[in-house]
Amino acid sequence: MRYLRMLTNSALAAALGAAYLTVLLLQLNPQVPLLSPSVARWFARMLLFYGVNLTVLFYAFFVLRELLAIRPLGPGWISVRVLAWMMALTAGAASFLMWLNVRGFALALDADTARRMLLGTTATTASAVALTAIAVVRYSFGRRGSAVSATLLAIAVTGSLALPLAARGLGSPRPLGARELGGSVTGPARPAGVPRVTLILLDGASLDYLWPRVSEGRFPNFGRILDTGAAIDLATLRPTQAEPVWAAVATGKYPPKNGVRSSATYRVQAGDAPVDLLPDGCFAQGLVEFGFVRADPHTSADWRALPLWDIIGRYGLNVGVVRWPGTYPVRPVRGFMVSDRFQTVADSPIPSDTEQAAYPADLIPLARAVYASAAQPASRQILPANAPVPPAADEPPGSRPERWDRMYGEIAERARQAFNVSFLAVRYQGLDTTGHMYLRYAEPRAFGDVSDAERAQFGHVLDRYYGFVDGEVGRAMAGLGPDDLLLVVSGFGMQPVTPGKRLLARVLGSPDLSGTHEEAPDGFLLAYGARVAKGKFPRGSVVDIAPTVLYYLGLPVGRDMDGFARTDLFVPAFTAGHPITFIPSHER
Repeated sequence: MRYLRMLTNSALAAALGAAYLTVLLLQLNPQVPLLSPSVARWFARMLLFYGVNLTVLFYAFFVLRELLAIRPLGPGWISVRVLAWMMALTAGAASFLMWLNVRGFALALDADTARRMLLGTTATTASAVALTAIAVVRYSFGRRGSAVSATLLAIAVTGSLALPLAARGLGSPRPLGARELGGSVTGPARPAGVPRVTLILLDGASLDYLWPRVSEGRFPNFGRILDTGAAIDLATLRPTQAEPVWAAVATGKYPPKNGVRSSATYRVQAGDAPVDLLPDGCFAQGLVEFGFVRADPHTSADWRALPLWDIIGRYGLNVGVVRWPGTYPVRPVRGFMVSDRFQTVADSPIPSDTEQAAYPADLIPLARAVYASAAQPASRQILPANAPVPPAADEPPGSRPERWDRMYGEIAERARQAFNVSFLAVRYQGLDTTGHMYLRYAEPRAFGDVSDAERAQFGHVLDRYYGFVDGEVGRAMAGLGPDDLLLVVSGFGMQPVTPGKRLLARVLGSPDLSGTHEEAPDGFLLAYGARVAKGKFPRGSVVDIAPTVLYYLGLPVGRDMDGFARTDLFVPAFTAGHPITFIPSHER
């Protein structure tokens, strides 16, 4: 019976752990009403996912203790002496996790939410200290004062949950109001004398990877930029996912202002208030992977700030945007747009599906023709034919990333010529997918378990993909005019997966990934053109891109943007004749 009593105490402590994680979820998502059925459903899912696992973990500890201890444990069905220690440990872990999240998600939280979360985290930490004190006193005095200890334990546990919820508040739905349509989609052609800006977007590229290889003579086009252009490291965001990072790049605003805080919105069931952020540091993505909650990808309707292309269009300049995350369904722009989901709907027999993935309608035949060509196996594949490749979120299972990168690059090049754009942005996602799988073979010293045979077979794969991107950069450089600007932007870098996470992935049967960007490694900005200064400049942020583009095009920068125009990237002769101009906001 004592083993069964150990189980009941384990289950109670595990339920408290699930409750703490529910509180943390509510702290990160203040738009969820506290007094709503969805909160109960979230707690139920937390119990099923975390509660069960924590129960097993706590019970295994008890059993191990029984096997090793000289004095056996004989707890009651609800043992104050045992629960005091277990709940103190659980509260301590919860407070650590709360501190980790309030710090890690600092840029994704508005000031009021961060302040409330900080107060709640402090309260949980104080409760953990109180629970530890109760456990020590209860252990020191044995059974004496058990009623008092039980009362104090109940008060401390209740306070550890109630206080952070009180600091968080009842919650209020986020104001509706996706961004209004930006600029006119008709009007005069691009004025003479306006420079062109080409923006190449890369997922998962790192300057630390490029520098040594460029010095060896590889990647000549990256080398030209690093030798004669400007380079800066870019601080990115957490969660380090394509949708929030590129939304920050497009708007010059952090997630609290632009409305995109993660890659998806999460619900237990349809009709629930949407959750934007899942807690970090506790394998919360497992809730999605194992079907406990549903994830709905962000759409263009979720944006609450004007992106670059809408702002530029308002000033009569044509734009072209290809594969920018979160642009589906496409909205009319002054120029053309191809959504990041075009390849998933290009085969659809329903015309409206394709029309939601590309604008204007007369661009669709061109895009379909390029898609049909890309759907055929390439004569020279970057990845080995038998190499495993995990599909990215916006790629069909079994697809090969270089195929779609080539397709989107070709669409961008053909459409640019047809629409005479002043601003062109095209995203190449495949470096991220390839880096996740092949970083360990390209940098075996960081892993130590790569055989010579594996290195010979796969060691060149990541370099070949960088070589492909280098060719795309070279094509963009060849099309520059004397006043034009090329910006190559990596929204986030790539770093080796820690040994512990690699082991856990193998235990869970996940792909053997070796590269990660969970810890928000820096991306970079490379600038090239006749007006660009040469050198490595101080670190910036992903929100600096939008104001810098606006500045170079001679357009005003919104004072409500979080980023800054990086005028230091340009030669003094240019900046002297181009002072920064401002506008209170482009949203009004």
